[in-house]
Amino acid sequence: MLRRSLVTAVAAATLVASGSAWAQPKSMTLGTASIGGTYFIYGGVLAKLLTDKTGISVSTQQTQGPNQNILLVDDKKVELGMTTMGVALQAWTGKGDWTKGKKFDNIRALFPMYDTPFQCVALKKSGITAFKQLDGKTVGVGPRAGTPGTYMPLIFDALGMKATIRNGQGADMAGQLADGILDAFCFGAGLPVAAFSQLDVEKEVVFFTWTDDEIAKVKSAMPEWSDSVIPKGTYKQQTEDQKTIGVYNFAIAHKDLPDDVAYTIVKTVMENNAAMVQGHGSAKETVPANAIRNSFLPFHPGAVKYYKEKNIPIDPKAVMMK
Repeated sequence: MLRRSLVTAVAAATLVASGSAWAQPKSMTLGTASIGGTYFIYGGVLAKLLTDKTGISVSTQQTQGPNQNILLVDDKKVELGMTTMGVALQAWTGKGDWTKGKKFDNIRALFPMYDTPFQCVALKKSGITAFKQLDGKTVGVGPRAGTPGTYMPLIFDALGMKATIRNGQGADMAGQLADGILDAFCFGAGLPVAAFSQLDVEKEVVFFTWTDDEIAKVKSAMPEWSDSVIPKGTYKQQTEDQKTIGVYNFAIAHKDLPDDVAYTIVKTVMENNAAMVQGHGSAKETVPANAIRNSFLPFHPGAVKYYKEKNIPIDPKAVMMK
């Protein structure tokens, strides 16, 4: 009996070493963002899907958003996170002020999530209908470490404008706008934004973005931005398409996450899109074809394996040795 047990143990060890078996973790944590934003809802849907389909118990941890998610993943304090590619670029190069010059080169891309278009909302009675009117005003932008919290001050600078910036959870920003504490709330998240939807139902509001000239200036200052559109009807009081700018979102993990675990996560999400969309409409963009939207952050080898198996094109610049 002892000899048989020893042989079994050695065989199992050999399988693990050869990569044909993997030690499935019992649990993992996914960094999301504040209540009122899309990450919070999307993250809950993603965690449930992975828990149901993989047998790994995935829980969510509320964070300040992409910046903090990168810090947590890079430091192995959470296994999974979500980030916009603009913030990821700052992390990868160490050029964002929040990085303090450090390059966060332990993070790896897993799968595409959705585009994050930026938009502003103001109470109709304020008379504010254009971004240029926010010069000198008080503007809510969400959590300080979130994508809007990171980029809105830079957008004001790029357009030669000054504003008093307020930070907080998306739901809190909506409440402060409704109470007249804020002149406007400028935010970016997967559509529809829960906090914007709430304002759309409860108050008379105006939604606005940027002019073509303003967009050109912002993109010139920050090339990570791309053109985006918020379709009419996204909110009942938005009656026309609004051209804007956006950055794409990707799920991330630490480079040391076992390849088979990363592969299983990517496969599960990419092949269960209907369940994701049922949880949040933005997930309609969570499809393999959008993997090409990552042009710099290395994909995890487990993710690369899945995309190669399915003949999904990925940018060669986003592939590297683990």
